[in-house]
Amino acid sequence: MRRYGKNPDEDDIRVRPNPKGNRPRTNIRPKHEDAGEGLVLTVDRGRLTCLIDGRTVTAMKARELGRKSAVVGDRVAVVGDLSGAKDTLARIVRVQPRSSTLRRTADDDDPFERVVVANADQLAIVTALADPEPRPRLIDRCLVAAYDAGLDPLLVLTKSDLASADTLLESYGALGVPYVVTNRDELADGSAADRIRATLAGRMTAFVGHSGVGKTTLVNALVPERRRATGHVNAVTGRGRHTTTSALALPLPDDSGWVIDTPGVRSFGLHHVDPSRVIHAFPDLEPGTADCPRACSHDEPDCALDAWVTDGHADPARLYSLRRLLATRERREGD
Repeated sequence: MRRYGKNPDEDDIRVRPNPKGNRPRTNIRPKHEDAGEGLVLTVDRGRLTCLIDGRTVTAMKARELGRKSAVVGDRVAVVGDLSGAKDTLARIVRVQPRSSTLRRTADDDDPFERVVVANADQLAIVTALADPEPRPRLIDRCLVAAYDAGLDPLLVLTKSDLASADTLLESYGALGVPYVVTNRDELADGSAADRIRATLAGRMTAFVGHSGVGKTTLVNALVPERRRATGHVNAVTGRGRHTTTSALALPLPDDSGWVIDTPGVRSFGLHHVDPSRVIHAFPDLEPGTADCPRACSHDEPDCALDAWVTDGHADPARLYSLRRLLATRERREGD
């Protein structure tokens, strides 16, 4: 075998040709300044439906986005065929900065975060008063996730014709969460939809709740021209059947706001939530933490909030509500 010396002649050097050409690689990426601005309406198996200038356009994520994904509610920049014609496919080249991100994990031990929706400013927590029975721990977890994401919570109670809402509302009264109570007759005659629309005007609202509580039925009443399939509650297990399999953003009539229908959840893990941030949802209690010990959990003997409440700075029910929400971070929603 021939070996090259310290000063080989040029003729002795073998140059392996580059099959991809000799153009040098660069980190410069196109700016796509002519990209259209769109809103992600739904995501299905790698295909994203976007609303661009009043048209729905099917797109896929561009390679240059890498691991960054787009979810329902995202504002995106799209290039390619933006006509929305059948069998056309555009590319999403940028995801604009989000104003909010609602996340959840499968359970409290799961470090993998799932982004539910982006850019929502209100979270409608839908729960039935009966058939299936309400699950207060799941409501508490959704409240914690809403406060952590900076969303305003809205409690929507359905099926009040089967059970009274008084007991459940009494337990959340100290939190000051706005609420709407509905029944089947009101949904049928449209009066419930009118009352709920008043709380959604000018906002992007994500609807969450476990299966069978009537979440999609509410969305169908709010946006009747875009009806989605609904299911029923299993008489044996008391659980609903998943009929909504993907999140979908829908405009309210007269473009007065947006609703996002999400698949029913069986659990709402809070692994991603730092418990120290929950106090920010209690502005009447937060000043009282100034004298708390370092890394105070706000549920220990030396917590300064007890003295703050005793001195009359806040309602004791508010402190109880804070500690109940903090406790949800430490236990599963079914407990």
